[in-house]
Amino acid sequence: MGSKLREDLELRRERAVLATVVSDDSPEEPLAELQDLAETAGVLVVGAMQQRRNRPDPRTWFGKGKIEELAALAKELDAGVVIVDHDLSPQQLRNIEEAVKRKVIDRSELILDIFANRATTREAQLQVEIAQLEYTAPRLRAMWSHLGQVVGGAPMGVGTRGPGEQQLEIDRRIVQRRLQHLRRELAEIHARSTRQLERRRAEHTVVGVVGYTNAGKSTLFNALTEGGAYADDRLFATLGTRVERWSLGGGDDAMLTDTVGFIRDLPHHLVASFRSTLEQATTAHLLLIVLDVSDPEAERRHRSVRQVLEEIGAGEVPAVVALNKIDRLRETRGDREASRILEEWAAIEPGAVPISARSGTGLETLRLLVRDRLLGPRREAEVQLPMSASREIDLLEKRTEVLDRSYPEGGLMVRMRVRLARGHAEALRGVPGALLDGRPAAEAIEALWPSASAEAATRVPPHRSLHPE
Repeated sequence: MGSKLREDLELRRERAVLATVVSDDSPEEPLAELQDLAETAGVLVVGAMQQRRNRPDPRTWFGKGKIEELAALAKELDAGVVIVDHDLSPQQLRNIEEAVKRKVIDRSELILDIFANRATTREAQLQVEIAQLEYTAPRLRAMWSHLGQVVGGAPMGVGTRGPGEQQLEIDRRIVQRRLQHLRRELAEIHARSTRQLERRRAEHTVVGVVGYTNAGKSTLFNALTEGGAYADDRLFATLGTRVERWSLGGGDDAMLTDTVGFIRDLPHHLVASFRSTLEQATTAHLLLIVLDVSDPEAERRHRSVRQVLEEIGAGEVPAVVALNKIDRLRETRGDREASRILEEWAAIEPGAVPISARSGTGLETLRLLVRDRLLGPRREAEVQLPMSASREIDLLEKRTEVLDRSYPEGGLMVRMRVRLARGHAEALRGVPGALLDGRPAAEAIEALWPSASAEAATRVPPHRSLHPE
């Protein structure tokens, strides 16, 4: 029976029934996200069932009566697949399939199917296939136990161990060999991308765009840069990473990176496989967390994003929250309710910026805030540099407010009275002969901007300007 149920895991165009167990901390609409995921995978959702219970049944997840109800519902609606909004063990998977006489897909397998369909770069394809194989390996017995012994007494050529070998064992060896090959190839790509990330972070200021899937990250990315990121109103529209220059004004730029969206209960196999992609967030100097404020589950999803950031080691990276889709919020909730919701978010995330990536509302405010967070507040100071420091002099001339200048020591030095930000002053560290208010640059920077953590001031690369060469 397992063969009929699971030999074809193609989800597209299948009729499906959704099922979940809910508890007190479940979302208001517990199956809304699963339905979105199923429709993203191309499934036609024809029915749904939920059961409230404090603890799932260890054998079949649902109680006996609900399993019978689920089987009857799937039969009545002619559904070919049941999709469960939880991660099921191999044995639970098999037990439910035997009870409902239908193929059963859990949440992780559904997300893996979507990722497999969306992966376009070689790195993304490798990451997805590794995650799929790691998911599948412990479930091989549930999938293939029906095959039994395939060799029997008949010889099948060189390489077989002889009578009695099971298809299950053959499959396991195939899976392990394939995993080893894929991991080696991914490790090579990962090593190259790590070197690129380190070089980019050392040479440029990096702002990472992160957020829940379908929050509008790619739309915002396109609005802030020359564009090019694929944007669509569906889950996981972006699986790869795109990097473009974002002009912050005054001659300063940042490198903006668009990354894969997060989701509640992201399968751990995917988190592990996509670690090199998610590292874009850990290496950023500042994170731009995009939140769909029109989403009724916005607060829950924001917590999920923060949790994933903690899991991948990006929890301490300075962040600015962009409350996206305020136009949709006003359309669906009305102006008064929208204002109340935005006020609540201002209390939850002080400094959050209401925006609409689609219409452009609030993007200038966002740019100025990010610029201030990266560069720090401006201070008036006297800078003295040798004329040989042409790069640093050019930076001060073009990107700070020069109030006065003179050329002491017979023109071998330049003395400038400027209004500058910490991000600009960082470029003076380590320059021989450079003085800031009569002191070495490193000492004066800490005096002018005493709190390195305040205003995120900053994780701008030392010895570098914000402006990429």
